[in-house]
Amino acid sequence: MATSGSVPITPALKDELDIVIPTIRNLDFLEMWRPFFQPYHLIIVQDGDPTRTIKVPEGFDYELYNRNDINRILGPKASCISFKDSACRCFGYMVSKKKYIYTIDDDCFVAKDPSGKEINALEQHIKNLLCPSTPFFFNTLYDPYREGADFVRGYPFSLREGAKTAVSHGLWLNIPDYDAPTQMVKPLERNTRYVDAVMTVPKGTLFPMCGMNLAFDRELIGPAMYFGLMGDGQPIGRYDDMWAGWCMKVICDHLGLGVKTGLPYIWHSKASNPFVNLKKEYNGIFWQEEIIPFFQAATLSKDHDTVQKCYIELAKQVKEKLGKIDGYFVKLADAMVTWIEAWDELNPSSASASAATTATNGPAKK
Repeated sequence: MATSGSVPITPALKDELDIVIPTIRNLDFLEMWRPFFQPYHLIIVQDGDPTRTIKVPEGFDYELYNRNDINRILGPKASCISFKDSACRCFGYMVSKKKYIYTIDDDCFVAKDPSGKEINALEQHIKNLLCPSTPFFFNTLYDPYREGADFVRGYPFSLREGAKTAVSHGLWLNIPDYDAPTQMVKPLERNTRYVDAVMTVPKGTLFPMCGMNLAFDRELIGPAMYFGLMGDGQPIGRYDDMWAGWCMKVICDHLGLGVKTGLPYIWHSKASNPFVNLKKEYNGIFWQEEIIPFFQAATLSKDHDTVQKCYIELAKQVKEKLGKIDGYFVKLADAMVTWIEAWDELNPSSASASAATTATNGPAKK
């Protein structure tokens, strides 16, 4: 807990935010994040072999779920959660009972700003989520709600109230989030540019969402943050976060919600193998040339007024239109529906009237 003199300062949203971490290894990286993360509850989703013991540094409040837990809690619906892929993190979103989620990869460390000060990424994400977005008209000073900024001349006064922010998308120093072909032609490239800016992604504009440094309002958009199906048994990998981002953005645009990108930065420490990545991405590199136009053209009817209704309708369109590309998309569309059914079972208070409302217990608290 931070202190000011002898007066303790309660961390922002301490009781309203969970940190979700997918991992296959011991979480030694948390030591670096201890000053920022220790006050918060962690949900750790262990990928791979469920018999392996994952060590978590002492002093953290956490729940740890492995594949056996996922199968036990979701039963047959566990098929919608990816295996041997970081997409399994979305199970943590489903079992959380908090309003906000921050998710980070275990190879991401604390970055420093140009002055050398350590960046509290979580604090900046919270600032982003708690102030409005401007998806309907672009402000050339970027986020007009930041200290020292405002709406520029010509910005409509009727739009200055902004929209609720559903997602805060952070960036990375050191190892860029590149696809395999770009990794191959730029193996030594590192991101050293720190841009002190936050901006709203405009309505009608898609973007490649990265899940390694990401926060969102679970109550506003949680059911749309489905990272799947990827990994073991699937013909594609490394598109899980981007798929969630495309679905989420279409729904945010439909419901009048905002998405911010820019600050905060984390330090991405480890470059993944580009040849392994190419095997995972190969189909996606071709498919995305049809996937993206699909999402650009996707529309939802006015009576779809909840995230769940929007997502089910989007799944139907995925099956009808992208299913023609490959049978994988039929399977993915079915998994999207299963995801919503499982979400509503574990979160009956947010379920639509027709959804199931059977709650399931999780593992013991650590």
